[in-house]
This record gives sequence, structure tokens and C-alpha cells, in this order.
Amino acid sequence: MKSMFDWLLRRLSADVGIDLGTANTLVTLRGSGIVVNEPSVVAVKRGTSRVLMNGTAVGASAKQMLGKAPGNIVAVRPLKNGVIADFEVTEEMLRYFIRKAHPGSWIRPRVLISIPSGITAVEKRAVVNCAERAGARRVFLIREALAAGLGVGLPINEPRGYMIVDIGGGTTEVAVLSLASLVAKSSIRVAGDEMDHAIIQYVRKKYDLLIGEQTAERVKIAIGSAHPTDQEYTMEIRGRDLKDHLPRKAEISSEEIREALQEPVRQIVQAIKATLEQTPPEIAADLVDTGITLAGGGVLLRGLDERIAEEIKLPVQVAGDPMTAVARGIGEILEQLDLLHQILETAESE
Repeated sequence: MKSMFDWLLRRLSADVGIDLGTANTLVTLRGSGIVVNEPSVVAVKRGTSRVLMNGTAVGASAKQMLGKAPGNIVAVRPLKNGVIADFEVTEEMLRYFIRKAHPGSWIRPRVLISIPSGITAVEKRAVVNCAERAGARRVFLIREALAAGLGVGLPINEPRGYMIVDIGGGTTEVAVLSLASLVAKSSIRVAGDEMDHAIIQYVRKKYDLLIGEQTAERVKIAIGSAHPTDQEYTMEIRGRDLKDHLPRKAEISSEEIREALQEPVRQIVQAIKATLEQTPPEIAADLVDTGITLAGGGVLLRGLDERIAEEIKLPVQVAGDPMTAVARGIGEILEQLDLLHQILETAESE
């Protein structure tokens, strides 16, 4: 009787997959692909976790408020370094995204959420509880590296080694995959956000100019690089002078931004080397041919693939549409959720 009831629930509701990222959240609906792709930002009343009850409370419109909201409103990012930093706000954000992806249904969906490989048991339980309170009937978890591997098309079920490096907003996930398992892995809390902070600190120290996170991100995207390029660029930046506290502008070069990004890039390269050191020799031998596949928004930094190839001495390729790699992998799992349970986790599994 219970199995018949479960079958009926699955027929009447679509499974939902969530790439719960520090910078962006992507939601996949079984049978429909990616249906939501918005910043992981929520507008709340200052000093509380009360989300504004209007259309600007979550996502892209809330991100526009970062650093610009009036005194009684603050735009917050409830995830930090790939894990939940504010439970109540994350719950509201998930509720909003689930309803947006699964509108009009009175049946709570099954939800599959990606998690970093370095997550603790407590952090994992927080993700599950948050999703259940936000409207999930049952919650499954998938390691980001496995989802990314599937999303970029790696044949991870084969007895052959493949390396995936997923650089998101809050974490960099490095893993060697074989037989649908993580053979070796590293998860560091250095990624796109850390790059933005490095730019902020560099501009502050060199120019006595305070810029915001959104400005730093725009600079990184426009002229940032991890390896010398054929042509160097300059860009005007605007912020607040640290001496007289007045608005001021300055011009910064791509060489300077590359210098600012040296430390986070170095840490990412070190994480790749550390993962290779854990890799069994037979699988390491496979990587000479299969190389390293880069995914996640952070790999769009110019020259990062060249820098990694230069230091690691392996072939490096950037996945097509790297920002959606994890979400696409989640989408593939959703189509076979009952068959692929062996690579999934629940709150009870360790």
C-alpha cells in the first residue's frame, strides 16, 4: 500500500533538483531542465531574518540591493563557503525557488540538493532540515563533484580515472572520479568570492580606495586573469576614498588584478596537487590521457586553464557552459532518481 502511495505521489509531482551555490542557485525540474537561475541573495529587514514580502525579496532583484539598500533593509547572502550561514533566510530562499520551479502543485516534491565534499554531518543535516521546512517531501544529497562530472559528460561509471575541478562562489571542489565514486578529493573554501575579496583588499591597500563586492566582481569579470594575456587592459573603478571619505575614481590594470588574484589562484592549484597526491597510481596514470576538466563560474577567469596546465603538467579543458555543470548533472540524476540511489545520500548517511 505504501509503495502504491509513493508511486502515486511521484506521478502527481515533479522531482526538483537544486544546485545550492554560495553565489547562485540553479533549480532543475525533472522533464524540464533548468528552470531557475538566480543569485543566492535575500532582502531582509535589518537586524532580523524577516524576508521582505514583495517581488524584490529574493534572487536577481535582491542582488541589486547589495551595498545599496536603505537603512532598514539589508541584502544578505545566506550561504557562506558553500554551507548554510543563516538557516531561516536560507529556508525562505529555498521555499521561494521551489515554488517558482514547481508552481500550483499541492504535493510536496522530492528534492535533490548538491553539497560540497568537505561538508560536516551537522552542515549536511542543516541542508536537509532547511529543504524539508521549505516544502520538500523527501531530500536526497549529491556531492557537487559527482554532479559536475555527470553534467560535463564524463563517463564517471567507467573503471577509469577522471579529474573534475568545480570552482564556484564559495568553494572549490577537486575530485578524481572512477566507478561513480570519489577516489580522491579536496574541498577548499577559496573560490570566486575569495577572488573578489582579494581585489577589494588590493585596491584598498594600493589606492586607499574602498570598493564594494559587486564592483570587485565586475572588475574580475572584465579584466581579471590568472595568466599573462596577449593584450592587457585597464578599467575605471569608483569607490570611497579612505582618507577624506569622499567618492573617487581610479584606473586599474589587468596586470594589477592578476597580481591581486595570485594567492587564491595559488591555493586552488595547491588543492589540485594535494588531490593528485592522494590518487592511487593506476588511476593517476589514466589522468595523463583524460586530464583535468574545469567547471563552475570561477573557471571563466581568463588564463586559469593555462595556469593550471602549466603547473600541473596535465591536459586541461574548460567544460562547455561551466556555470550550469552541476545543475545539468543533477538534472540527469533526476531522470533516473530511483535507479541512481547508490550515489545519493540522505541525512542519515555519512
